[in-house]
Amino acid sequence: MHPLELIKYCPKCGSSHFDEHNEKAKKCRDCGFVYYFNSSAATVAFIMNDNDELLVCRRAKEPAKGTLDLSGGFIDMYETGEEGVAREVKEETGLTVTEARYMFSYPNTYLYSGFLVHTLDQFFMCKVADDSILQAMDDVADTFWVPVKDLQPELFGLDSIRKGVTRFKQEYLAGKKETL
Repeated sequence: MHPLELIKYCPKCGSSHFDEHNEKAKKCRDCGFVYYFNSSAATVAFIMNDNDELLVCRRAKEPAKGTLDLSGGFIDMYETGEEGVAREVKEETGLTVTEARYMFSYPNTYLYSGFLVHTLDQFFMCKVADDSILQAMDDVADTFWVPVKDLQPELFGLDSIRKGVTRFKQEYLAGKKETL
């Protein structure tokens, strides 16, 4: 089901004459308002320690509860991607991000409360102030370090994260470590 099918009334005037405009939008026949359904912005953090290990989390909640993940989440209104990834890392791991450098992005879908949210997941290479204070908080059940060479992308529960981990591992092991 396309997410626009769930929106029955115009968000501007409340009219029920809110019809398909095209594959990405609905238009109100009464007030003329056009609503475009766009992706939500989200972040993902790659955090390395001095032993060439990547910080990995285990999901505490659905979707994909119990699978592997990386720290990150939705960007709040008025936040930059860098601010959003730093906030999410702090909320989920207790770590303080001192630097966040954008790497790449992948589209994703995220089932939340029965509603399929389309996201654009922005991946950041993050440096943290002190990685020894690591703790699992918020929607993270566990946190641990995994050597990059031992990463198994198929164990990560979300499509975009699997793709991102695969790309990160390939580039890292191919010797692009100095550019990350």
